[in-house]
Amino acid sequence: MRGNIAQLMQQAQKMQEDMQRAQEEVAALEVVGNAGGGLVSVTLGGRMDCRKVRMDPSLSSDPEMAEDLVAAAFNDAVNKINAISQAKMASATAGMPLPPGMKLPF
Repeated sequence: MRGNIAQLMQQAQKMQEDMQRAQEEVAALEVVGNAGGGLVSVTLGGRMDCRKVRMDPSLSSDPEMAEDLVAAAFNDAVNKINAISQAKMASATAGMPLPPGMKLPF
């Protein structure tokens, strides 16, 4: 019994270290979201910080379209970061069974 608890604690500590490493990797990411066939691109850091917005000059004649494309590009980048984050967290917790319905990170 005691050996099982010690082994479980070691697994939990390793999982915590793996999760921390995965979170650091995600934070260091730089992802580009695109919209309008490349008319707008938004670069986000892994902590969802906006680093750059690039818009094709042709959009200056239609500000409403430009606004919509910036929002779409931003959402594209956010979705990419979330997908990468989920994949990294899944690999960090692969060896540790979680109770049904429990998601990480908490």
